Amino acid sequence: MKRRVLLQSAAGAALLAGGGMPAMAQSRAETLRYVTGATINTLDTTMFGATRESFGLSMNVYDRLFRFGRKKVADYWVFDPDKIEGELAKSYSISPDNKVITITLRDDATWQDGSPVTAEDVKWSLDRAVSAKSLAAPQFTTGSLTSVDQFKIVDPKTLTVTLEKPDRLALANLCVCYAIMVNSKLAKQNATGEDPWAQEWMKTNTAASGAYIVESHKAGESTVLRRNDKWAGAPGGTLPFFRRIIIQTVPEPATRANLVERGDADLSIDLAAADLPTIEKSAKAKLVSMPQTNGFTHVSMNTQAAPFDNPKVRKAVAAALSYDDMFKAAIFERGRKLYDGTWTTTPPDASFPQPIPNKADPALAKKLLAEAGFPNGFSTTFAFNVGAAATAEPVAALLKESLGKVGIQVEIQKKPDAEFNTLASERKMPFFMDGATAWLPYTYYFFYLYFTREQRWNFSSFKSTKMEELTLDARYQTDKAKYDDDCLKMIEIFNAETPLIMLWQPNHDAAMAKSVDGYTYQFYRQADFRDLKRV
Repeated sequence: MKRRVLLQSAAGAALLAGGGMPAMAQSRAETLRYVTGATINTLDTTMFGATRESFGLSMNVYDRLFRFGRKKVADYWVFDPDKIEGELAKSYSISPDNKVITITLRDDATWQDGSPVTAEDVKWSLDRAVSAKSLAAPQFTTGSLTSVDQFKIVDPKTLTVTLEKPDRLALANLCVCYAIMVNSKLAKQNATGEDPWAQEWMKTNTAASGAYIVESHKAGESTVLRRNDKWAGAPGGTLPFFRRIIIQTVPEPATRANLVERGDADLSIDLAAADLPTIEKSAKAKLVSMPQTNGFTHVSMNTQAAPFDNPKVRKAVAAALSYDDMFKAAIFERGRKLYDGTWTTTPPDASFPQPIPNKADPALAKKLLAEAGFPNGFSTTFAFNVGAAATAEPVAALLKESLGKVGIQVEIQKKPDAEFNTLASERKMPFFMDGATAWLPYTYYFFYLYFTREQRWNFSSFKSTKMEELTLDARYQTDKAKYDDDCLKMIEIFNAETPLIMLWQPNHDAAMAKSVDGYTYQFYRQADFRDLKRV
């Protein structure tokens, strides 16, 4: 390893060993040391600009009314979006017309200051989610949760949520990172006339009931959590194993990998692919890897601008790419292919993402280009975010080479993160590579989020009246057979129109000490400390 990396590793190990950290009464065995390349920039996950690390922290510190269950896939645990369990909720029922959800709270639930959780607190929290200027409100609209009038208190432990139409994502939205339940009395004590929802105060303070209490927080450096021994939301009544969590920001991936490999840290995710083989061979560490089942990496084309407004051009690009070479060069085959599907027009099932029948076929690409009026090809630009250069650069080089063989000349553009996101939002990139993750991994939701409406996540600016009709029908559809039929038709349209090209679902890789067990891949792609234990 480079001398710089070794020095960083030594410094990181010293800090983890105790320098700069609070004194710990708990034993080393009961303490989890987690190193991350990102930062926890706010304790309120609903704030604009919140990082994924903030999302992950929130899931461990705040409770929601509900949570997704988890299931075993092969040797590993993953979240189960088809299983919704109570967290602060003891139970729920849905009216025969599927429009009223009645929620009963746990009798033993308390806030971290010891006061009881009441329906009044929950009502205030839901009101905050749909009213405050934050990330929560737009997410809640995907479950038809839009107005404070929808939330009614029945008694101190019961409230109702009323929907205008049955919405299959209403309950699921109460599981996501933004659906935090807040100690309203504490928050209101720190609110102001200009800030009635205590957003400024909650950036650096918590009003929570969750499994872990924030003991100290230095934005950009470290956060220390201690277990909430009065947490009532533990599955089966069992408290988390770890009494203390030390979270430290270590930007260099190689340093984080070295800390885990040497045993100076217990857990790290989002390491560089090049560092993973060392972890796999380590005597002290192990690697848990699973495809990011709710996400995908893709190549997008602006379907509203020439030449990519022609479906035959888009199909030609899809036929020209050297998929396997990209898969090997970019992510070392660590993931699930979303190409090489064995079907032609009708998919085998209604799941999505699934392998699409795209294959490298230069002859077909040339034929489609000629039919589209580009027998000699054309010139374009292809952009990617420099922050994703480790995987995007090999893809870009191979894409340029493949398309050049069929007459499409490509200029590669590397864009800084802020510029890339701005250009994507303003629809000013004709051709680019990006990634996407859907918190609610249901087929309808994927298509609603990524292929309808003029908004940031419609990467390809795709417009299809039929797609919009199908997503609207599926959203409120209570008949499973009809819902599945809608989803099959959405996938057929996607395949026929090729608004973007699915590449793969990259693996989620978690490097950890061999003594750590129970890691669960969660929809927000961060560690859930509540599931972990030392064995």
